[in-house]
Amino acid sequence: MPFYYFYVLRSLKNKKLYLGSTKDLKKRLESHNSLQNIATKPNAPYELIFYSGFNNQKDALECESYFKTTSGWRRIKQMLKNTL
Repeated sequence: MPFYYFYVLRSLKNKKLYLGSTKDLKKRLESHNSLQNIATKPNAPYELIFYSGFNNQKDALECESYFKTTSGWRRIKQMLKNTL
C-alpha cells in the first residue's frame, strides 16, 4: 500500500517555510533542491523539518490545505517551535 505525505520544508537560505504533499517524499525533496520547482527555486536549498504519512492521497491533501490556512500556520509554528 503506497503512502502519501504532507511535509514542511525550511529554506536554508532565509528560513522561510514551504508546505506540500507528495507520494514520494525523497524524490520531491530532491526536486525542490535541484531547482526544478518554480515556487521554491528562489529560496533553495531546503531541509525537511516535518512530515506526516497517510494511507490515501485525499487525507494528505486535506492536511496540506488545513496547514495553509491562518490557523494552520499558527498550529505548525506551535508544533515546531523548538525547531523554528
